[in-house]
Amino acid sequence: MLTVAALYHFTRFPDPEALKAPLARIACANGVRGTLLLAQEGINGTIAGSREGIDAVLSHIRALPGCADLVWKESTAQDMPFGRMKVRIKREIVTMGQPDVDPLASVGHYVDPQDWNALIAAEDVAVIDTRNDYEVAIGTFEGAVDPGTKSFRDFPAWWEENAHRFHNKRIAMFCTGGIRCEKSTNYLLSQGVADVFHLKGGILKYLEDVPEEESRWQGECFVFDQRVSLGHGLKQGDYTLCHACRRPLSADDKIRPEYEEGVSCYRCIGEYSDADRARFRERQHQVELAEKRGEDHIGAVHGKPGS
Repeated sequence: MLTVAALYHFTRFPDPEALKAPLARIACANGVRGTLLLAQEGINGTIAGSREGIDAVLSHIRALPGCADLVWKESTAQDMPFGRMKVRIKREIVTMGQPDVDPLASVGHYVDPQDWNALIAAEDVAVIDTRNDYEVAIGTFEGAVDPGTKSFRDFPAWWEENAHRFHNKRIAMFCTGGIRCEKSTNYLLSQGVADVFHLKGGILKYLEDVPEEESRWQGECFVFDQRVSLGHGLKQGDYTLCHACRRPLSADDKIRPEYEEGVSCYRCIGEYSDADRARFRERQHQVELAEKRGEDHIGAVHGKPGS
């Protein structure tokens, strides 16, 4: 059984490029795979490996400037959910495109999972899902507002257009692991919203800590690796990925006429050209040949969709 660690931490890295190679070396030396993003504002990512390998990488990260109090969330995977190890330098560790947003300056009130149900049940609270539309589609909290965003970059524009809907409301927001809410709550505070709350540890911590019989979560939670979705107790869910557009698919989605394994699904059938689909078919053919040989093929494993 492999350990999967999802982490983020906002801190100041004046020279993230200098951190890249040592971090990649310690991960690769310990057989750890996944993606870690470095920016001047901190670190974000998900990694998987043996218990010893994950501990070695986490120990290295906690020794980085300002990361001693790093918090991460763990789950398990039967098979390696990543094809390789990637350490990348980005402008932001989660892209909102708002240069004045600074989670180190201020964020909303953290709400522990065991207190979340009572908060979102209050009549004066509006609950907003800050994730992308394809994530919301497979699971969300009962009564949550879906902004319908394709990317986290779209959230500020959505808020500007819809802020009037939440007059005199307290705002409670949530996301997969908590990182988007660090930025979205800071953004709402800058927009004059007085009472802003967010789920501490995100959906993953809620699904881990809150018993299913008490839960107000409906569906499954999309995750950015080959497990695709998790349910209560962080058990692997029932969704798979469309390897063309990397959106989640249910069993029913895969019997629709638009679905062709590795090539298209009903969501992306009109998004790619015939040349793209020909290329996807060849990739899928190579994946199938590799499987027959008992080998991994990198084309079968994809990174996350745009944040």
